[in-house]
Amino acid sequence: MVNEPSLWRRWELPTWGVAAAIYGAWAGLALAWNALPAWVSIPVMAWLLAWHGSLQHETIHGHPTRIAWINAALGTPPVALWLPYPLYRSSHLTHHCDEDLTIPAVDPESYYVRAQDWARASAPMRLLLTFHHTLLGRFLLGPALALRRFGGSELAHLARGEHLGVWVSHIVFAVPVLAFLWYCQISPWGYALACYFSISLTQVRSFAEHKASTAAETRTAIVEAAWPMALLFLNNNLHARHHARPDLPWYELPRFHREAAIWEGLRYEGYAEIAARFLVTPVDRPVRFMDLPKDASAVAETLAKA
Repeated sequence: MVNEPSLWRRWELPTWGVAAAIYGAWAGLALAWNALPAWVSIPVMAWLLAWHGSLQHETIHGHPTRIAWINAALGTPPVALWLPYPLYRSSHLTHHCDEDLTIPAVDPESYYVRAQDWARASAPMRLLLTFHHTLLGRFLLGPALALRRFGGSELAHLARGEHLGVWVSHIVFAVPVLAFLWYCQISPWGYALACYFSISLTQVRSFAEHKASTAAETRTAIVEAAWPMALLFLNNNLHARHHARPDLPWYELPRFHREAAIWEGLRYEGYAEIAARFLVTPVDRPVRFMDLPKDASAVAETLAKA
């Protein structure tokens, strides 16, 4: 049949290839860890762990098979240690409710803070939150703030008797990972740094991909990234296209982007442009403009303090 997909696409072999590359490179780097200088092993491991996060994202959206437990098995190994796969899955699928994008405490991947939290924040905290909306701040402080928020949320869930089974399973799956790292005699601090900066790399992708807007269709960006960033993020930099067709596998997104209508929303030529514009300049204020007080004087006062 003319329209029958090739074996390459029918079996989603590109995704299987990426999975093999990630797990194979992770194990190989762990075994060679002490033969390499830290300035090589830590950044390369951070890159692999961020790439693994992109693979997990792909499995959450039903790839590379139509069998959910196989996809989950492929994404579950907690090589980055900190985030249980089921929690990432439920959180990310909640994020795909486009009507709620960027709303703090509703969209779990929003980087905005609620207006009432901003009003109660101290001056140093406001400076920190504003710095967090620069690319440099997101890269350096983003993981710490994300881990702080995640840890507080999970402690609250556990106090209510929730997520206990998820964490027990996560610990069980983490034991062989930790045993292998121990066998490889990897420095815990070195691996912790790699895990931290893997979150930094992931947050480079998410830094400018959503922005507050009154219209849901204009809240999501496209970043025209080239290799290797597009490979690291498995084309999730074409984020508006991914939100439009979350069912598409990562290697189909560029073609869908080329054939779709011209994108008139948020768009960047690449991460170099984002760095040039927002390295030390906030991409947006920490509070969504639609959440600010309606009174003009209150708005002016709020912005003056931002």
